[in-house]
Amino acid sequence: MAACTTALRPIIGTMRGADFDELTFFRAIQESGVRALLIGRRALVLLGLPVLTADYDFWIAVDQIAAFNAAAARCDLHPTVDAEEARRRGRYVVENDEHVDVLVARSVTTVDGVQVGFEDVWARRRAVTFAPGVDVQLPVIDDLILTKRFADRPKDLEDIRLLLMLKSEGTT
Repeated sequence: MAACTTALRPIIGTMRGADFDELTFFRAIQESGVRALLIGRRALVLLGLPVLTADYDFWIAVDQIAAFNAAAARCDLHPTVDAEEARRRGRYVVENDEHVDVLVARSVTTVDGVQVGFEDVWARRRAVTFAPGVDVQLPVIDDLILTKRFADRPKDLEDIRLLLMLKSEGTT
């Protein structure tokens, strides 16, 4: 089992922080068999869009919280709440040096009232190769746009604009 850090680096004084290894993180999720969709801006980055983000956002199947947490633990990421509380809230975080928002709901309603079901989005997903032998599961563009409508933030509107441009180019 590979660790999710590549090395330790000094920060200030005697504190040390881990260099997070994104490849190992994505591999751990893939090897876990968890039905996990990368959503949010990190998904846009994998599609080649010019956006910045400091965290990860996943939407996972509600019955796979423990398996996702075990995969994240390989990277020293730990849940902020137990599985029951996560199911009750519909979301939680795994974190340490990195921050991963985890959506765990059977469906979510967009700000315009559209019901988006995890199983439907999962059925239409596409795999994007991150590195040889490591694929990351993303919603198709239309579904990714819907996930950007779960909130009503200006950055989500900009992301939707970029996704629509990408879709119109037909490059995905």
